[in-house]
Amino acid sequence: MKLAKRLILTTTALAAVTAGSLLSATAGQAATSRPAHTGIDAPAALKVPDGNRLTAVLSAEGVQTYTCSNGAWTLLEPAATLWDEKDRSHRTVALHSRGPVWVSTLDGSAVNASAVANSPKTGTIPELLLKSTATRGTGAFADVSYIQRLNTHGGVAPTTACTGTDQVGVPYSATYAFYKPAS
Repeated sequence: MKLAKRLILTTTALAAVTAGSLLSATAGQAATSRPAHTGIDAPAALKVPDGNRLTAVLSAEGVQTYTCSNGAWTLLEPAATLWDEKDRSHRTVALHSRGPVWVSTLDGSAVNASAVANSPKTGTIPELLLKSTATRGTGAFADVSYIQRLNTHGGVAPTTACTGTDQVGVPYSATYAFYKPAS
């Protein structure tokens, strides 16, 4: 049943891509309506280095998928849909998955990143600062330098024992802030 929920989320996300729901220009509008990274409330450990500007703030909902490894739950992958928090329709504009990678459903651009800092929160997955390791395309995610995962809720691995190759998806939500070099 839990795997079925994960498949439904993935199918929904893929359907959004197929239907052409895409990262809208509103992500770019966020860059002009918000000041540099001073507009984001983030713990000091997750501050983006000077020389970068905020280009998009996207809300996310999805699951953190855990798999059983040697009797303990370990993170396998995230699976989430993202939308511009200013867009009341909550139209999917990006997908987030293993890598971690974020892919624009508007233009196919993508950014891979790895965590460089975290800020633990009680009862939820930690907030993160991620640094880009690669980008693809010329669209919304081209040249992204940093990503912040903020305002996290849920997503924590089960504390119960597991066996075999069990998998479980734990719902989570977060806000992702994307930055590009200021120059």
